Amino acid sequence: MLPFRQGSGMDWRNYPFCMAVLDELQRARRTAEEVAAEEHKFEDGFTVRTFLGLLFVAFVMLPGSIYMGLVAGVGLGSAAEWVTIVLFAEVMRRSLQPLKRQEIYMLFYIAASLTAMGLYGLSGGPLQWKIWDQFFVQSAPATPFAREIPHWAVPAPDSPALRERTFLHPDWTLPLVLLVITEILGRASWMSMGYLLFRMTSDVERLPFPLAPVAASGALALAEAGRREESWRWGVFSTGAVVGMVFGFFYLAIPVFTGTLFGNAVQIIPIPFLDLTQNTESLLPTAIVGVSLNLGEVLLGFVLPYQVVLGSTISSVLTYIAANPLLYKLGLISHWQPNSPAIQTKIAVDIDFWLAIIVGLQVAVAVIGIAMVIRTMREARASRAFQRRNAGALPPPGRGDPPLWIPALVWLISVTSYILLCRWLVPEFPLWIVVGFGLFWSPLNSYVSARMIGLTGQGVSVPFLKEAAVISSGYPKVDIWYAPLPFQDHGWAAQRFREVELTGTKFTSILKAEVLMLPTIFIASFLFWSFFWRASPIPSSMFPYAMNMWPYFAQMDAVWKQINRPESEMRELVLGALNLPRIGIGFLAGMGLYWLFSAFKMPLLLFYGLVGGVGQFPHYLLPRLLGAWLGRRYFRKRFGEENWIRYAPVLLAGFFCGLGLIGMFAIALALIAKSVSVLPF
Repeated sequence: MLPFRQGSGMDWRNYPFCMAVLDELQRARRTAEEVAAEEHKFEDGFTVRTFLGLLFVAFVMLPGSIYMGLVAGVGLGSAAEWVTIVLFAEVMRRSLQPLKRQEIYMLFYIAASLTAMGLYGLSGGPLQWKIWDQFFVQSAPATPFAREIPHWAVPAPDSPALRERTFLHPDWTLPLVLLVITEILGRASWMSMGYLLFRMTSDVERLPFPLAPVAASGALALAEAGRREESWRWGVFSTGAVVGMVFGFFYLAIPVFTGTLFGNAVQIIPIPFLDLTQNTESLLPTAIVGVSLNLGEVLLGFVLPYQVVLGSTISSVLTYIAANPLLYKLGLISHWQPNSPAIQTKIAVDIDFWLAIIVGLQVAVAVIGIAMVIRTMREARASRAFQRRNAGALPPPGRGDPPLWIPALVWLISVTSYILLCRWLVPEFPLWIVVGFGLFWSPLNSYVSARMIGLTGQGVSVPFLKEAAVISSGYPKVDIWYAPLPFQDHGWAAQRFREVELTGTKFTSILKAEVLMLPTIFIASFLFWSFFWRASPIPSSMFPYAMNMWPYFAQMDAVWKQINRPESEMRELVLGALNLPRIGIGFLAGMGLYWLFSAFKMPLLLFYGLVGGVGQFPHYLLPRLLGAWLGRRYFRKRFGEENWIRYAPVLLAGFFCGLGLIGMFAIALALIAKSVSVLPF
C-alpha cells in the first residue's frame, strides 16, 4: 500500500498501528520475493518440454475433464495441474534433464488454463459454450423466445446441424467464427490490462499478493527435489502433500467411489459445506449459518493476512447471521421462504437488501484506491527522494517487460474491437452503454479487483450490474445476452503476473504459451466435444449430471434472458435490488468507515477485510479465521515468524498437490469402472 501525501490530514505513516501492519506486509512481500530462489535470474519457461506438456493436457487431460463435468458436475481441478507437473518432472529427472522452475510453473499455468471449470459443470475449452447453447435453444424453458435467439450465436432449433449433432454444418460457420474472434480479443484484453494492473499494484503500490507465492512455492519445491541435498522447501511441500492425500481420500475419493459403484455418493465430509441454515431458521430466520469442513480453507488462513481474515469474518457474521433476522423483522427482507438452504437464502437477502449496500461499498473502495494512486503519482513527480525510495517501481532487468504503450495500445484496440463487434451484432442497443462498459467500468472494476486481490487474496465484483444496465436501456430483445459486451474484470491477471515474476519466468513465456494454447485448445475442444456429442445427445442418460441438472439451469437461464422484456417480473426485482439511495448509503458507510480507521489510527488492512467480508459466506471465512489464528498464535511462535511466513505458502501448495493426486486417482478408477460396466461380458 502507498501512503497519502506528507502534511495532509490523512498521512497514516504517522500512525504506529498502521506502520506495524505496513511492516508486516513488507516483510511478507520480501519473503515472498525470496521464493524466487537465491539467484533471481529470469529465464524463458516455455520450451519444447513445456510444449509437450501442452499437448499432453490438451489431448489426455481434457477429455477426462469433459467427461467428469458431464457425469458428476466436477472438473479435474488441481489434479490436472499437479499430475502433469509430477509426471513430466519425474520423467525429466530420470532422464538426467530435470525441469527448471520456470518450466514447472509453465506446466502449472498451462494445465490450470486448459482444464478450468466453467458454469453448469462444463469444462473443455471454448466449444463447451456452444454445447450449452445447442441444448438451451432446444430446451422447454427457451421455447417462448427460441426463435429470437440470434443465429450468429447458435443455429435455429430446427436446424439440421442440431438434429444431426455435428459442428460440420454451414449453420455453425458464423457462431464458430465469432467464437474464435472473441477468444482472440479476450486473451489480448486480459493480458494487456492484466500487465498494466500488475505494474500499478505490484511495482508501484508494492501490494503483497498473499496467494501469489502458493503456486510459485510448489513449482520451486518440485524443482529442488532433484538436488542432491534437498532444501527445506521440498520437505515442507511433501508434508503438505501427505496431508492433502489423507484428507482427499475422505473428502473426494470416497464420494467418487461410492457414487460410481452404488449410484449414490456417500459424503463423510459435506461438500461444499455443512449447511445449518434450515436448522436455525426458527430461532434466526434468514440467518445464513454453516461452516466449511474443507481443511484447505484452514490452510488458506495460514497464508492470508490476519487482519484481513479477521475483518472479513466479523463483517460476514454481523451481516448474514446477526443483521439478517433484524432486517426480516423490520420487513426489509420479503423474498425469503422458510426452509430455504443457504444459497437460496443468500440470493433472497442480497436482492432485498445487501446487493445495493455491497455495490456502494465497492464504489467507496474504488474511490479510495484511485485517490491513493493519484496522490502517489503527484508525490512521485514532485519528490526525487520519493522516487529513490520507490525505485522498485521500475521493472527489474531481464523480466521481459514491454514498453507501457504497447499493452495500453493492445488493450485499447481489443476494447474498440469489442465495441465495433457489438455495434454490428446488436445495432439497436445504446452505444453509450457499450462504450461505458469497455472504456470506463471494465478498467475501473479491474483495478479495484486487482487491488483487493493484492491486499486480501480475493477480488470484488458488482453482481447484476450488466443486467440492470440492459433493463434501464429499454432494449427488449434477447440477442443482447449473446453479444460480446466488454463487461470484464481482469483483476485476477495481476496476480498471475506476480506468480510469473516470483518463479523467475520471463513474461514473454506467457505470450508464447497463449499464442500456442489458442489453436491447440480449439482443435482439442472441437475434436472431443464433437466425439461426445456425436456418441450421445447432451444431456442424456449417458451423462447423469447434465441430464439431472441442466434442465434446472436452463429454467434459471431462461428467466434471466427475459428480464429486459417489459412484462417480465424479474425486471422490477433487479431494479429494486439496485436502488440508488441504498447504494449511496453503502458508499457513505464505506467512506465513513475509512475516515474512522484513519482518525483512530487503526490498521487499514482490517478496513479492507471488513468491506470485503460483506457478501461472503461465513461458512468459508470461519475456518480461514481458525487457520489465521493458529498461524499467528501457535505456528509463528513455534517455527519463528520469518520461517513460518516462508513455510505457509509451500505447505498450502503441497496440500493442493496431494489433494489433486488423490482426486485424479479416484477419477481414473471411476472412468475405468464406467467403461467396464457397459461391456457385454
